[in-house]
Amino acid sequence: MDILVHAAEWFIGLFKAGGTTFMGWMTSIVPLVLMLIIAMNSLIQLIGEDRINSFAGKAAGNPISRYLLLPFLGSFMLANPMVHSLGRFLPERYKPSYYASAAQFCHTSNGIFPHINPAELFIWLGIAQGITALGLNTGPLAIRYFLVGLIMNCLGGWTTDLTTAWVSKQQNVTLSKVSTLKG
Repeated sequence: MDILVHAAEWFIGLFKAGGTTFMGWMTSIVPLVLMLIIAMNSLIQLIGEDRINSFAGKAAGNPISRYLLLPFLGSFMLANPMVHSLGRFLPERYKPSYYASAAQFCHTSNGIFPHINPAELFIWLGIAQGITALGLNTGPLAIRYFLVGLIMNCLGGWTTDLTTAWVSKQQNVTLSKVSTLKG
C-alpha cells in the first residue's frame, strides 16, 4: 500500500514541479519575450516591412551574411529565443538554415555575451571553472569559443542549405526563393 501512496505522491509532485517551473517562466522569460516581440514589431513598423524584407533579401544573397551576420546581430540585440524571429523575413528555402545557425550561435557566444542565452550559461561556467583551476584567464577561451562558433555556425547553416535542397528535391517540394511574409 505504501508503494501506491509514494507513486501517487511522486506523480502529483511531477505536476507540482511543472507548475513551479511554469510560474517561474511567467515571471521571467515570458515577459521578456513579450517585450522583445513588442519592441521588434514596433521597430518593424517604424522601419517598414518592405525595407526589412529588402534588407533580408540582400542578406540572404550570400551565406556569410545569412549565417554569420544575421545570427550575430539577431542574437546580440534580441537574445535567445527572439533571434529566431528574424528568420521570418528570409526566403522559405533559407529558413531552416538560418534557424540552425542562430540556434548554434546562442550556445557559442555565452563566454563573451552571457545575455544572449543566460539559461545555458552553466555550460560556459563549467568550462571556465576548469580553465580557472589551471590558473589561466578565461578571456582568450571566450574569444576562441566565440570565433570558432561563428565559423562553425556559418558552416552549419550552409550545410543545412545543402541538406534542405537535397530533401526538397527528394520530396519534390519547391521552396520559394523570396520571402513569403505579407503585411
